Amino acid sequence: MSGKPKLHYFNGRGRMESIRWLLAAAGVEFDECFLETRDDLLKLQKSGALLFQQVPMVEIDGMKMVQTRAIGNYIAAKYNLYGKDLKERALIDMYVEAIIDLDELLMMYALQPADKKEQYLANIVDKATNRYFPVYEKVLKDQGQDFLVGNQLSRADVQLLEALLMAEEYKSDILAKFPLLQSFKARISNVPTIKKFLQPGSQRKPPLQEKDLPKVMKIFNLGQ
Repeated sequence: MSGKPKLHYFNGRGRMESIRWLLAAAGVEFDECFLETRDDLLKLQKSGALLFQQVPMVEIDGMKMVQTRAIGNYIAAKYNLYGKDLKERALIDMYVEAIIDLDELLMMYALQPADKKEQYLANIVDKATNRYFPVYEKVLKDQGQDFLVGNQLSRADVQLLEALLMAEEYKSDILAKFPLLQSFKARISNVPTIKKFLQPGSQRKPPLQEKDLPKVMKIFNLGQ
């Protein structure tokens, strides 16, 4: 039996993508079991494997873990991506929570009605460039290190890189006013495990396409 973590979700980014990023950054191979239909999700729910009837779910170390933040915390702690002490962990948590807020905004773009997309995108760009990115730019300047916290890679670095690359998919020059974030992006993208994950053919998922939206909405019974 495989000792690899097993990820249960649909074949797309959603709330599982940050978990894929963390595992990949830690150099951990993982298997994926994709939900293709509503029945696949119902079957998983009826099996008792989902504590709160929701995915993402990750089978790891004999546990069936749910709740994205709990899974991320466990993986970060297990693979030394969670700082060296309680204070560093607190900083990492603060930075990651804000990144999750931005990720949620980016994730919901695909679900916006066509006539609201332009306005929604403007809101994303405004929040990214005025609320979130200036903070990380200042942290990097004040920290004077290659990383957001301490002098080693943490989940905050991994998840910030993921968010930066996602934001650039929506607006290619969104980092124009943030030179330290540009350098950070290039630097963290070159960490060997992350560089490998960014190559074609990895388990990194592409942006959700319009044509795939009905399938995802049907699996999760959205818009009903």
